[in-house]
Amino acid sequence: MKKRGFDLLALGEILLRLSPPVNERLTRGDAFQKQAGGAELNVVSGVSLLGLRTGIISKVPANDLGNYIQNRVRFCGVSDDYLVYDHAKDARLGIYYYEYGAHPRKPNVIYDRKSTAFADISIDDFPEEMFSASRCFHTTGITLALCPETRKTAIEMIKRFKEHGTLISFDVNFRGNLWTGEEAKECIEQILPYVDVFFCSEETARLTFKKEGTVQEMMKSFTKDYKISVVASTQRTVHSPKVHSFGSCVYDAINDRFVQEPAYENIDVVDRIGSGDAYISGALYGLLAHNMDCQKAMEYGNATAAVKNTIPGDLPSSNLREIDSIIRNHQSTGPQLEMNR
Repeated sequence: MKKRGFDLLALGEILLRLSPPVNERLTRGDAFQKQAGGAELNVVSGVSLLGLRTGIISKVPANDLGNYIQNRVRFCGVSDDYLVYDHAKDARLGIYYYEYGAHPRKPNVIYDRKSTAFADISIDDFPEEMFSASRCFHTTGITLALCPETRKTAIEMIKRFKEHGTLISFDVNFRGNLWTGEEAKECIEQILPYVDVFFCSEETARLTFKKEGTVQEMMKSFTKDYKISVVASTQRTVHSPKVHSFGSCVYDAINDRFVQEPAYENIDVVDRIGSGDAYISGALYGLLAHNMDCQKAMEYGNATAAVKNTIPGDLPSSNLREIDSIIRNHQSTGPQLEMNR
């Protein structure tokens, strides 16, 4: 097989995130911090930082905000070869507003992403050779849920990448403000026959897919119904908005085994947004860099997610050396240094 130029390509909307200063309210503050984010961009950024070649498939307005997004994509080491531009005068970038939480007040998110450039994305915006350019293709339920056009494009891309022997990764990433559980189940079950690596939380498995039993039983059931090779489920315990514990369970269907480790306990949460995407970036790195090793996927996923919780903004910022160090410290039973120096 011809060597592919990318290890991972992902389809998804890139958003502008506006946040008031930490602990300020959306209803009171006068200033916003501007950042870039979006589930799929978060994933490819994390994988790129760990050392693999990634690219984002998306559409943004051909204006200064689109240029800002392009610069952020490049800064993260992600290719913009398949970032296309909407030249309409009224083309717009999706926005979301994020208010930090402090116990007992929960974090708050408000979306403004209707009629964006990405909502008009089409399979015809991209060259045919893209579908044979990557080892792995990733997208999420958010992209399926946004509107009929993004759903049509995502499903067709999944099929075309699969036809070229590409590994298909899918994260359910259910959002109740985008569609109902019934709509999500009906749509996602159409694409599950094409999926190789499947990310689904315990809550979503129960509420959306109506699964029953233990986490392990639910995970295994997906691989009985479909030819899925790997199922991963994150496990987050929220002690307060500022203190979480994080772990995961990964089912290796090829070898019929589950892999798990002790959770990262009492994480000092600075910003939880993007930590689930960081988990996926670590897990996909582990699979792609270590010949589909689910143990490595679980270790890199847990470590990358745990560290992302401590970093402001959507995007991860940890390289392979830092994550390897985090994993070693997590697995160590002896005394550890307080500081890296």
